[in-house]
Amino acid sequence: MYRTSLVDTNEGVRPPGQKQTVSAATTTIESKGKSTRPPAWNYLGDYKKSILIIVRYDNTPHLPDQQLDFLSSVLTACKLSVGDVAVINIANAPSAVYKDLQEKFKSRFTVLFGLTPQQLEMPLSFPEFQVQAFNNCTYLHAPALEALEADKVLKRKLWVCLRKMFGV
Repeated sequence: MYRTSLVDTNEGVRPPGQKQTVSAATTTIESKGKSTRPPAWNYLGDYKKSILIIVRYDNTPHLPDQQLDFLSSVLTACKLSVGDVAVINIANAPSAVYKDLQEKFKSRFTVLFGLTPQQLEMPLSFPEFQVQAFNNCTYLHAPALEALEADKVLKRKLWVCLRKMFGV
């Protein structure tokens, strides 16, 4: 693993006048100027089980290595892996609006770490650690991964919710 990011971006290697976007599966290079393609939805994971995990980390393609390690351990406890989910960092997404995310991913489960439903412009509000069904999807919002990792009480609350969501 790289110390400061999940992937080597090869900065300085791309042709001049072009912007490089890094994805877990691919790297997209877009020319400056008008683009006829919509912006790419870059996410980490293979999204095999329609589970969307939404985070916000500025200056990071997906999430920092320490938070990825913690998230991986949480997923393992739920008998899941990073391959079963899509982790999207809305700091780098084309849209941070709930409708756009749901339209793109059509997830059955969505977990917000460090974000509230209001920040995604959801038409409902629910407290942290409440499993909430809405519009053919089950939602959960919890504190940021680094806060969960540092606090046993918060971890226990998260575990109760995840067991309920995923039946483990």
